[in-house]
Amino acid sequence: MTIQEKQNKVIQDFSALAQWEDRYKKIIDMGKALPEMPESLKTEQNVVKGCQSQVWLSASLNDQGQVLLQGDSDALIVKGLVGLLLNVYSGSTPSEILATPPEFLKALGFEGNLSPSRANGLHSMLKQIKLYATAFDYLLKTKK
Repeated sequence: MTIQEKQNKVIQDFSALAQWEDRYKKIIDMGKALPEMPESLKTEQNVVKGCQSQVWLSASLNDQGQVLLQGDSDALIVKGLVGLLLNVYSGSTPSEILATPPEFLKALGFEGNLSPSRANGLHSMLKQIKLYATAFDYLLKTKK
């Protein structure tokens, strides 16, 4: 599934929830469903700067050239936002991550309905994912 298809699915899933309270519950549930991040990856190097809560993001590149992301947070809603981003971006190629704007965030109204600190944290997480993709994209292009 492409990132655009994943974004469309997220928009469809969240659009069915009219109340923001229900959307927050769905985000929290996404955080609870997030696979456990190994403690060995919760390092200072993997801390996302610009988040009020503790957030860790780790990325690796598999043999198919896909970015595999892992993440965690010490705050429920933020952990759900991590899960949301991982659902959309993990398993995609670096070039696809870099080429696909995060339209779903605006479409869902996150920018206007999250607290400023959470919105900043969300953008910091997205920036970190794009940085990983940039590094892996460069690595793949220099291998050829």
